[in-house]
Amino acid sequence: MKKNNRHAKKNRILTAESFFEKLSVSVLFPPCFCFPLFSYPNGYPSWEKRISVFGEKKYSKNNKYICIRMNKKNITVEEVAGALKHVVHPATGKDIVSSGMVRDIEIEGLDITFTLVFAKAQDPVKNAVTGACEKVLRFYVHPDIRVNIRVLPLQAKAAAQPSFQAGHIVVIASGKGGVGKSTVAVNLAVALVSMGYRVGLLDADIYGPSVPKMLGVEGVQPEVRIIDGNERILPVEREGIRILSVGFFIRPEDAVIWRGPMASGALKRLIYQSEWGDLDFLLIDLPPGTGDIHLTVVQELTVDGAVMVGTPQQVALADVIKGIGMFRNEKVNVPVLGLVENMAWFTPAELPGNRYYLFGKEGCKQLAERENLPLLAQIPIVQSISESGDNGQPVVAGKDSPTAQTFMELAQNMIHQLNRL
Repeated sequence: MKKNNRHAKKNRILTAESFFEKLSVSVLFPPCFCFPLFSYPNGYPSWEKRISVFGEKKYSKNNKYICIRMNKKNITVEEVAGALKHVVHPATGKDIVSSGMVRDIEIEGLDITFTLVFAKAQDPVKNAVTGACEKVLRFYVHPDIRVNIRVLPLQAKAAAQPSFQAGHIVVIASGKGGVGKSTVAVNLAVALVSMGYRVGLLDADIYGPSVPKMLGVEGVQPEVRIIDGNERILPVEREGIRILSVGFFIRPEDAVIWRGPMASGALKRLIYQSEWGDLDFLLIDLPPGTGDIHLTVVQELTVDGAVMVGTPQQVALADVIKGIGMFRNEKVNVPVLGLVENMAWFTPAELPGNRYYLFGKEGCKQLAERENLPLLAQIPIVQSISESGDNGQPVVAGKDSPTAQTFMELAQNMIHQLNRL
């Protein structure tokens, strides 16, 4: 008995309990993850079964100590696939092998390379899943393996693709309501049309759609047509712009009282079940804030850039900063093309040379410099802009005023930034 104990000390033998308690902690996720990425379909393995995956095991006579000797055996594709079956994607509840996410497994010695295909280009649990893959492979196959994972988005099926081709998809965002974001979106769309581009405008402000009123099509109901056996919504056309909005399907006096999933579902229908045709630009007027609609847009469409709209006031700029942070987040990863400073100053009609800075001076300009972003335009407070929005006649349409010229310059600057990407 003493000889066995000395042998155990000489070989630094660990108890199975102490060895695997430490190992188990390393493969579990923090409490913030409430889904089982690391699963054991047949129950949690016994100490003997868990330790046997690494190599040969030896027991002392009292069966208290275990000696491990690593095998230099060849790793097989079947072993790798079997280990990866223990990783479950939380959205589907299925393991990543059975659901077809794992492809192209390559093995060279202790180097394992394979491809993980995610249904969405910006899957929020991508990092968690890839991390779990590395841990289960080191746990079930070999602790010294080197793992290289190629991550690819799943190519959307034809039935789930939008029925249009757009040269550029640009979102117009603000972070805060009431700063003139929709006014900028509408007049930017008209400016692009006047430059000869084919333009679509999607009003994604589900809870406060104002694009129909600003373009004089409030109360119009889009036509629905059967195309290739499927219902397709035909966008309403005004000023050469193809327009869709939830506002076409509700009465102006009705409030939209929807939870996030229902609002996102409505937006997806406008994206996928509408006959937009081919476009040079699709502008998307986002709601204020940083919520479900924003995530739905960037997950369902390949957004080329974001235009942030704000006012010089510090209260508004605080939310613009949050909006910039959202687009720069690795889960969103949309380039910010630049800032638009709306309500930059007030110029009365009788004193066109005077400027009165009602909300502060050059707040967006200073923020753009700090964030290393271009200032795309400074738009003054002009009575004609407000009146044109109320009357459904965009200020850019058919007018050669200084204000219209400002929106034309905005369109040119935005195109310049897109061409630099």
